[in-house]
Amino acid sequence: MRIAANHIAQHNESLQAKHRARLHAVLQETDQAEAIIQKLMAFNVAIPSWALGTGGTRFGRFAGAGEPRNLEEKIEDVGLLHALNNSSGSISLHIPWDIPKDYTAIRELAGSFGLSFDAVNSNTFQDQPGQPLSYKFGSLQHVNKAVREQAIAHNIDVIQHGDALGSKALTVWLADGSSFPGQLNFRNAFENTLESLEVIYKALPSDWKMFVEYKAFEPNFYSMTVGDWGQSLLYANKLGPQAYTLVDLGHHLPNANIEQIVSLLLMEGKLAGFHFNDSKYGDDDLTVGSINPYQLFLIFKELVEGMDARGMNHATDLGWMIDASHNLKDPLEDLLQSVEAIMLAYAQALLVDAAALKVAQLNNDVTQAQEILQQAYRTDVRPLVAEARLRAGAALQPLQLYRNVAVRKALVDERGSNTVATGL
Repeated sequence: MRIAANHIAQHNESLQAKHRARLHAVLQETDQAEAIIQKLMAFNVAIPSWALGTGGTRFGRFAGAGEPRNLEEKIEDVGLLHALNNSSGSISLHIPWDIPKDYTAIRELAGSFGLSFDAVNSNTFQDQPGQPLSYKFGSLQHVNKAVREQAIAHNIDVIQHGDALGSKALTVWLADGSSFPGQLNFRNAFENTLESLEVIYKALPSDWKMFVEYKAFEPNFYSMTVGDWGQSLLYANKLGPQAYTLVDLGHHLPNANIEQIVSLLLMEGKLAGFHFNDSKYGDDDLTVGSINPYQLFLIFKELVEGMDARGMNHATDLGWMIDASHNLKDPLEDLLQSVEAIMLAYAQALLVDAAALKVAQLNNDVTQAQEILQQAYRTDVRPLVAEARLRAGAALQPLQLYRNVAVRKALVDERGSNTVATGL
């Protein structure tokens, strides 16, 4: 399914007067509006292929309807999102869930929707059908060298799939760890993992990056072999200049200061990018900005400041991707909300008066520093984000148009009500 251009045009025309009034109000608040709009138009967030279907918990999964049955339909769904918001211009594949049968055909299909391929993701946290050795007790850390070699071979295979599609990064997330004291030797687990990652690293094309993702707990609960940003950074530093630390917003212990972590990784030149989501208790994988939007703003404030300090391109020098599990909502509606939350936080961060904030910090003026940040955060930047979409030919209100043209009903009619997205 594709969103017809005339539907977008009619939708925008119906909202034009109200949008202009709201935009005029924001223009009275800042003289940075045009620069912010241009940055918003350039900014894109990758959509993960696994987020296009209904997820679940360890207790069960309540499947949705009209879910994409194959890679081609997943690309079509991301194409729908991108047509609606012009901010979802790439797709991140998970291997072996999304192995193309015809690379050329898949690239052409993606190109027809204006999409490219973001980082490819390896999977050594599950045993696949026909897999000779099990990852029950780990993969790259495993005490059995044959298991480690199997996991290494899979990651190299993922690189080859990604290279054929034009991807430029490999994301490695490991479920490796232990659930009980004494189950494994921490040093041996680290060394085995490092040796395994070194083999994979050597297989990277020269223009690729390796993203080393960390997680504090789950599926193991006593230790994770890449359990926090420090351990990930340690691996990345030992591996070399093509290795970086990937931050998933849900992969921290409660009350972690993620914005400080981001700032330091960026300062060290080792920040790969993000898996965006939100959480209340742990790795809840909820809609971005649904629980703690102020934290999201503070993270982007550090990103804007740190990237500007290093002369980095906001849109292309880091990896931006959503990683969420849609257990209750229509996945496409949830993704539209998440991208919107990211764009709003980015726009708010661009509004921060960096020069005034620096003066306040140098003067230890705590009150003024808070006022500067909250002035930007409390500014209604929704008209700026909408204007960026309008200029790019997308919808002023993507979620509203999605519902108005009954996209989910059309997908159910086309695919059926009992489909299950591959990988889920």
